[in-house]
Amino acid sequence: MVQILSTLADLDRLPFDQIIDVRSPSEYAEDHVPGAINLPALSDVQRAQVGTVYVRQDRFLARKMGAAMVARNAAEHIEGPLRDRDGGWRPLVYCWRGGQRSGSFTTILKQIGWRADTVEGGYKSYRRCVAGFLYDTPLAPEVVVIDGGTGTAKTRLLQHLARQGGQMVDLEALAEHRGSLFGPTGDSQPSQKMFESRLADRLRRLDPGRPVFVEAESSKIGDRIIPKMLWQAMIAARRIRISAPVTARAAHLIEAYPDMIEDAGRLDAVLGKLVPYHGHEQVGSWRALAAARAFGDLAAELITMHYDPRYTRMSQSRSVETVELSDLGEATLSAVARRILEA
Repeated sequence: MVQILSTLADLDRLPFDQIIDVRSPSEYAEDHVPGAINLPALSDVQRAQVGTVYVRQDRFLARKMGAAMVARNAAEHIEGPLRDRDGGWRPLVYCWRGGQRSGSFTTILKQIGWRADTVEGGYKSYRRCVAGFLYDTPLAPEVVVIDGGTGTAKTRLLQHLARQGGQMVDLEALAEHRGSLFGPTGDSQPSQKMFESRLADRLRRLDPGRPVFVEAESSKIGDRIIPKMLWQAMIAARRIRISAPVTARAAHLIEAYPDMIEDAGRLDAVLGKLVPYHGHEQVGSWRALAAARAFGDLAAELITMHYDPRYTRMSQSRSVETVELSDLGEATLSAVARRILEA
């Protein structure tokens, strides 16, 4: 039986124990259904080999080669990752679109006795659901934006809101990027499609009757674009601006960016990107502070001379409610989160 995905909500209604993505590892790495495991019917190399034969030599030979490869790979999966599955296990299998890889793998699973099914249209059907949800469907919950200059602990405040029962979406965590000059939190960002999959999965699980809190961002977080419906909601949203002393903000930045402090070369490279804005002399002064490990002074100067002027220019026309904080300690942020939720 073929399963049809019309909306993302269908994923919760399908009667399956596990979703299996049988596309190649590179296809899976770019994006996949949340929670799906990757059991490739063909590896990246095998897929390229079969494709080359299909286009340049003979289609029948390519299918025969592909069938043999799929069978060998299926045996490895059955004897490996699937070895502990009992007779009642029910998997849902998908590939790219055509169904050849998923159909072949599902046939083998059915012969064992498992009630395996495939997804009509494969990953392409899922992707249409994601795009429709993020680009064509208005966001149901009210959006409240936590605003404030760099170093005002907005992400930590979101975490306190969540601990106290509020709904929040950490866009920077989903995009694996700090949303600032200091860049990715890992080696690289997820693909745009993967970012959208993560975001759609998070947004669709929200209670539409309660507000959702997000951190103020530009339309892009690093190289990842915030989808249209969420971005429009963020532009129109009520904004709560956090304000705190520069010393408290500088201390927070030092705590929040340990990787920059530990990697002198990486910090120097980031500072080098500021030369077009502030000139060699000023950046040289900041590099000297970094070399002397005067990170508090460096953070304070970056806040007052680089980040705050840019933030002021970007936020002049926005109507906000400002919350003045004397410090950015956990007790203070917890109390602010409580006041925000009560309001």
